[in-house]
Amino acid sequence: MRVFSVIWFSQLVSIVGSGLTSFALGVWVYQQTRSATQFALITLFLVLPGVLLSPLAGALADRHSRKLLIILGDFGSALGTLAIALLVYAGRLEVWHIYLATAFSSVCGAFQWPAFAASIPMLVPEEKLGRANGMVQVAEAAGLVISPLLAGVLVVTIGLWGVILIDFATFLFAVIAVLLMPIPNPAAVSPESQAPKSSLSRDIAESWSYIRTRSGLLTLFALFASFNFIVGMAGILVQPLILSFASPAVLGTLVSIGGSGLLIGGLVMGVWGGPKHRVRGILLFMLIGGVLLCLHGLAPSPLLIGFVAPTFLFTWPILNGSSYSILQTKVAAEMQGRVFALSHMITQSSRPVAALIAGPLADGVFEPLLMPKGALAGSIGRTIGTGPGRGIALLFIVLGLLEILTAVWGYLHPQLRHLEESQ
Repeated sequence: MRVFSVIWFSQLVSIVGSGLTSFALGVWVYQQTRSATQFALITLFLVLPGVLLSPLAGALADRHSRKLLIILGDFGSALGTLAIALLVYAGRLEVWHIYLATAFSSVCGAFQWPAFAASIPMLVPEEKLGRANGMVQVAEAAGLVISPLLAGVLVVTIGLWGVILIDFATFLFAVIAVLLMPIPNPAAVSPESQAPKSSLSRDIAESWSYIRTRSGLLTLFALFASFNFIVGMAGILVQPLILSFASPAVLGTLVSIGGSGLLIGGLVMGVWGGPKHRVRGILLFMLIGGVLLCLHGLAPSPLLIGFVAPTFLFTWPILNGSSYSILQTKVAAEMQGRVFALSHMITQSSRPVAALIAGPLADGVFEPLLMPKGALAGSIGRTIGTGPGRGIALLFIVLGLLEILTAVWGYLHPQLRHLEESQ
């Protein structure tokens, strides 16, 4: 795993660097606008372009050098970061510049991710795929846990300009590391391949056909689309939930504690490699996660959140790492770029929907139900309390029940249960 480990470490450094800029620019946008809506638009611009371009990116990953695509993804993101740094230096930075740079970064990531994910089984033996995917989850968790802590210190000491330059340097480090490492090409671009290349549109259509004829994979994607919708809403609403009964300082502490669960889950996945029966493991950990999500809403208690939040986030790397391993072992190597891209598009398409409806659903529906004179104050309110934030707490319970039902729904589909045994 030497080559993979070098590439993984370079991407970890790059992800932490990107997290520094993301955190610092998010703070800058909120300080400039005092608008939660404009702050939330950063997430929309970060997710949506990548989702829309995924089919094209996956087709390119299966017909061109995956090494080149990984390098171009990092290099493109570095140029976008440099442009923002120059605008900051010139004192010309505006909010729309950040939206544009974020969208451009999303496009670069869309082309890089399927190439990287499809390269892992070409670098790592099958029995170590679970560990490798656990390491990938550690890198993603590090960006969420380490970056905000570092950025908070660095913004004060070296300013926004310095933080962005550090991010630019981490991109260059990743580019150089990948340049020096050998990454095998897919069969379609190997020198031995004599087959004429089809059109990109035909490649994309072929990937859709490939998935449609494998109902177990399609069910797996639907399962994770539902899961991402649920956790997308929870991720947006957890801070308002905590702030309804705790101070911003307590919120910061609980966010760090929650992120530690994500990091520990990735480390455990990296050492363990995940459950032997991956589909059953996914369904079991999804069921456990649903119970933990319900527990978020039982009482306005920092101690309760401090326990259930990191335990809930601990399950994420095991879920994601196991699903990646399934795709890497069940999908033909020459199709993996396209299938990973389609997987990303299907499973992540629910996140923008969650971002759009979470706030109105909480403010307009659930919060009024559990105000002191709300419709549910005399029933559910007797158990979980009434007042500000208790409607969001009820929504967390509903989301947890939905995740439990999602796991049960997955188990009731034999195509998914027997996915690993199918041809």
